[in-house]
Amino acid sequence: MKVFSNLIEIARKKGGGYFVLIDPDTRNNQDLKEFVREICDRGVDAILVGGSLIIDADFQRSLAIVKENSTVPIIIFPGSLQQISFDADAILYISLISGRNPNYLFGDHVIAAPYIKKLGIEPISTGYMLFESGRTTTAEFMSNTKPLPVNKPEIAMAHALAAQYMGMSTIYLEAGSGADHSIPDQVVKAVSSYVDIPVITGGGIRTPEDARSKIEAGATFIVTGNVLDDSRNLKLINDFSRAIHIKENS
Repeated sequence: MKVFSNLIEIARKKGGGYFVLIDPDTRNNQDLKEFVREICDRGVDAILVGGSLIIDADFQRSLAIVKENSTVPIIIFPGSLQQISFDADAILYISLISGRNPNYLFGDHVIAAPYIKKLGIEPISTGYMLFESGRTTTAEFMSNTKPLPVNKPEIAMAHALAAQYMGMSTIYLEAGSGADHSIPDQVVKAVSSYVDIPVITGGGIRTPEDARSKIEAGATFIVTGNVLDDSRNLKLINDFSRAIHIKENS
């Protein structure tokens, strides 16, 4: 079974799926090993690796370390063409559909596609939608695109449906790394109920309660990232897992 199909089945059985996003820039190699082992033991379903701005030139080595120490699928969450590696199980093949920057809609994809095929990585066609989150995020700045308003869910619904009709496999609702607040539940509900493909949401999710409310609103997968940069918050991974896997913990 393909990586994404398997994750969808896991989410169906558990009531939701839990992804942790790792930005290699935030961890040295030894810390990265320990962190990956830690989260795999705490109920995470997959690991996303990448970021909008990775300063560390050794992305390949960082991804290899994640792969060597993980017991769950590794999915690249690319911020640039340099973030492609055979050590990953899959890659989010992202089209930034909330913006109108041609490079992020279809431009870089043409360059990346032959590499992805050659390396044998599973591409997960993803309609990526960036939302207002209370501050200018790295994703917004680097992509030079305007985020969608959170108070007009009908705009998000139309974008998501267009992505589905274009054959994309999933929708990613993104508030951005370090966002002041997560995407409102009503937006998640509006989009999830309007399309027939899985919905991923992340950015600004800092509590298990918020994660659970997103699942109850219709999200298929929840992503947490920055909240786990503080080692004191590692115990939250168990709580996030229980909150997201609602069928196992109801």
